[in-house]
Amino acid sequence: MKTLSLSPIRLTALLLALLLTTAGASAQIADRLLIGADTALDTVQATHDVIAPLFEQQSNKKVVHSIYDEPYSINASYPNYRRLAANTAVLFGGGITTLVVLSALPEEATAWNKKEWSGTPMFQRYFDNVKHGPHFDEDNAIFNYCLHPYAGAAYYMSARSQGFNLWQSWLYSFAVSTVFWEYGIEAFMERPSWQDLVITPMGGLILGEAFYIAKRYIVEHDYEVLGTKWLGYPIAFLLDPVNECLGYFRGNDAHGWKQRHSASQTQIHLQPTMTPVRGGGTAFGFSMNITF
Repeated sequence: MKTLSLSPIRLTALLLALLLTTAGASAQIADRLLIGADTALDTVQATHDVIAPLFEQQSNKKVVHSIYDEPYSINASYPNYRRLAANTAVLFGGGITTLVVLSALPEEATAWNKKEWSGTPMFQRYFDNVKHGPHFDEDNAIFNYCLHPYAGAAYYMSARSQGFNLWQSWLYSFAVSTVFWEYGIEAFMERPSWQDLVITPMGGLILGEAFYIAKRYIVEHDYEVLGTKWLGYPIAFLLDPVNECLGYFRGNDAHGWKQRHSASQTQIHLQPTMTPVRGGGTAFGFSMNITF
């Protein structure tokens, strides 16, 4: 905030005193004029010193709480590694849970040949599958072309909403889908899939960035969609399930966007005044303009 300049008042008072003295006015009137100017200066300065820091504190309060506080950019990065680590732990736990669920589904749903590997030790299956390398799977189209791109977008948003830029988020999505899933826990059940190696991270990039743009709109409208949060919160959860879910426990930095940005625009302006008084003399003071 700019420092208030008070020198014009003092200069004006001195000029008036000089004019009065030159015109033959008494030195007593000139002295009163100078004393009045000094009193007004002291009042304005004291008020400014007390009030201005309060508003200056609010005007400088804009801190990067989340990437949603910053203008949209594909390259700007404000990474929060601590929260991303928590997101990664949740994704690992969710991936293992998903594997257990898929193992319980019939072979028609997963295309896993359970009879073929049921008698093979788990780690032997893993090394055999990795050794033979990727192949074109025959999984259900819903898994390959709907659920896998959505999973990639969920991985992508786990990083994007924590301040990582487009490229960093894509690398994170690629690492989770490839290292953790295809060459990780799923390799215990089947060989890595060419479709999944390509579709999951690439679909995650395209769909994930669209999710990010959509969530920015929701955040900037305080989680309201069509005027209601009953739509806003469920849609935000579908767009960014990991961060929205964990937000209930650790706090959601995307909340309160309007409050933060309106508070950052608060300003105070002090304007010195000199008003002629009926019957002679001048009243010194100031006007105050506060913008919220």
